[in-house]
Amino acid sequence: MTTAARPTFEPARGGRGKGEGDLSALSKQYSSRDLPGHTKIKYRQLTQDAPEEVRARDFRRELEERERVAVREKTRERGPREHTTSSSSSSKRPRLDQIPAANLDADDPLTDDEEEDDVSEEDSDDDDTAALLAELEKIKKERAEEQERKVNNQSLLGQSCQLTPTKCKFIFQVLLSRSSK
Repeated sequence: MTTAARPTFEPARGGRGKGEGDLSALSKQYSSRDLPGHTKIKYRQLTQDAPEEVRARDFRRELEERERVAVREKTRERGPREHTTSSSSSSKRPRLDQIPAANLDADDPLTDDEEEDDVSEEDSDDDDTAALLAELEKIKKERAEEQERKVNNQSLLGQSCQLTPTKCKFIFQVLLSRSSK
């Protein structure tokens, strides 16, 4: 049997030790977490779907208007896209459902018209490739200029502004004018 289960003959009594007898010495401090947090009720403002505002609104009309706007935007987006797909569809192979049944015979040799189409497709592919390469060169040139600008800015910022404040002011004006370009 352990000693923890044994009865206490001398129970502990408070008030006899140092600072225990004087109850007025208890702390008067309290935590900010013990204070009430929400002391006011918040009411909805007029723009926060207050009941009076909701009663006056016509939700059906608003919904129909939003649907009309969405349809307009969708057709506006779809319009140029259909135009580009129709012009680029000549460079793609025709779908099987678009090919007439007479052309499905694999033993037939290609006609002159189809050979000319193949040549024009190759020419347009070459033109597209050239345009893409030109665009790539332009992007590389812009990136190189941006990198050079960053290096120049870093070198200007590395100079000491404590010796000549007017020079420092000029440097920051130069940097601002470069960043605005």
